[in-house]
Amino acid sequence: MIMAFIDQMKAEGRAVESTCTVLSSLGVPVAARTYRAWKAARTVSPRGLELAYLMNAIHTIAFIIDPHTGKNRLRPEGLYGRRKMTATLRRAGHRVSFGRVHTAMAALGHHGVVRTKKIRTTVPGKDGHRAGDLVNRDFTAPAPNMVWVTDFTYVRTWEGFCYVAFIVDVFAQRIVAWHAQTTKTTDLVMTPLKMALWERGRQAHPPTPGELIHHSDAGSQYTSVRLTEHLALQDLRPSIGTVGDAYDNALMESIIGLYKTECIRTEVFGPGEREYKTLLDVELATAAWVTWYNNDRLHSSIGMIPPVEHENAHYAALNREQNPV
Repeated sequence: MIMAFIDQMKAEGRAVESTCTVLSSLGVPVAARTYRAWKAARTVSPRGLELAYLMNAIHTIAFIIDPHTGKNRLRPEGLYGRRKMTATLRRAGHRVSFGRVHTAMAALGHHGVVRTKKIRTTVPGKDGHRAGDLVNRDFTAPAPNMVWVTDFTYVRTWEGFCYVAFIVDVFAQRIVAWHAQTTKTTDLVMTPLKMALWERGRQAHPPTPGELIHHSDAGSQYTSVRLTEHLALQDLRPSIGTVGDAYDNALMESIIGLYKTECIRTEVFGPGEREYKTLLDVELATAAWVTWYNNDRLHSSIGMIPPVEHENAHYAALNREQNPV
């Protein structure tokens, strides 16, 4: 109350030292430095206020209120580290630097999700016919439907293991198809291939016959007679990575690592690690993650934009209207 009185006197134009002298003569000893220390503690600097606003913006991006529990629940963007969080804030119109985002996330005690060690699930087929490696570790393409990479992983459920296969277009790293089942038969990799071809046709961008490379590792499912014949019927160019090469299918292994880290081992899209009861639980979580991955997740390799946005920009550049003469 005394400090507030001195603050009021100062606002009316009286010097702090004079006010303290009068108060001391009335039996209320107080030093001017005591008032200034109190004032400094109550005043928020512009930099501190800016940090508080940034922390609030990050919290809004990373968390949402769960309507069932009333507690904060992690959103997909909450999986981002400091680099992608900076890009997300900039896309939202915030003028921020990496250093300030780093400071704000540290103040919140929030950090991005971290990957764990990969477990290999594919077993090389000894008797299957292996095509040559047409990719040779170059996971880039000048346009969509030039190179597709594929692989599968496992997910533990209460019913046992299930397996999820993906096909990714390397141009924009877009997941064009995926499929889950409880066995590692050839259908696990055949079904997403059929789905990917159908989806590209539905989008009015079917692959050009003889142009699309279908790349995988040397797993027995990918060297099977059924898949090899289907690739030939669809006029797709089979490509299989060299045996013993840790980077023969590096892009696909990286994306599967993201899937396990962001989807399976968090509670953002599903119930969390070792909490999937059935194949249906895995399918629901995977569908939600793939939708976010394709349409919203920022990818550093394509300029911090989502895969769908990158593909749409490519087709828009090809279909520009002619300017009137």
